[in-house]
Amino acid sequence: MENTFWAPFFTSLIAASVTALGIYTIRRFSRWGEANISYFMCFAAGVLISASFLHLVPKSLGMNPDAHAWLLAGFLGMLVFHRFLSGVICEKSPKNVNYVLGLLPMTGIAFHSFLDGFIYSITFTVNVFTGLIATLGMVLHEFPEGIIIYLFLLRAGFSERQSLLMALLAAAATTPLGMVISYPFISEIDYTTLGALLALAAGSLLYIGATHLLPEAEHEQKKLSLPAVFAGVLTALLIVMSRH
Repeated sequence: MENTFWAPFFTSLIAASVTALGIYTIRRFSRWGEANISYFMCFAAGVLISASFLHLVPKSLGMNPDAHAWLLAGFLGMLVFHRFLSGVICEKSPKNVNYVLGLLPMTGIAFHSFLDGFIYSITFTVNVFTGLIATLGMVLHEFPEGIIIYLFLLRAGFSERQSLLMALLAAAATTPLGMVISYPFISEIDYTTLGALLALAAGSLLYIGATHLLPEAEHEQKKLSLPAVFAGVLTALLIVMSRH
């Protein structure tokens, strides 16, 4: 049991470190990041939508017969949360800062990263090889994920310090946290319940990608927006293939 714990724990720390490296990199080159944020948004939309359709949705349907309902719940839940942020937080802001642009994707990515911690626990419990294969695919998306969430928060009106701390907590710290919390109960986790959680994550990520990121990115009318979307699609495809 001790060896089984340390393998997923250290790999989850590696994933968090890669995310933190992405945040540090874009913070150091902030002007370049601000000039190209629409491309990151298009890339993120391609990754989130494709990863959901190619992996999360079919996987959850195979684990839970009611996953389609949980998928819808995740999508509608993010819609309600979006309206809450827009109607309550943004309207009460004295500076009319569009905080929802950063808070909405931050919430979705935090939930997704938290579930990544569960996946580390589960795959390494099966066997080390399965855990390593899963790690390869999951770590690939951590670096751009850190860049994207930091830029979203910065553009939404948060200060550099606030964006840094919030991005580290949401995108980096949640992965090892999810692993540590889930590991003691991993043998008791119901298979269908995990499928429901995956469907919720897929629904929330689909909402963020299709109804939030793409419209914001298309508003910029950049020439390479469409290639950036397909680059995200290709990245997600490679991640899914590496997991398999």
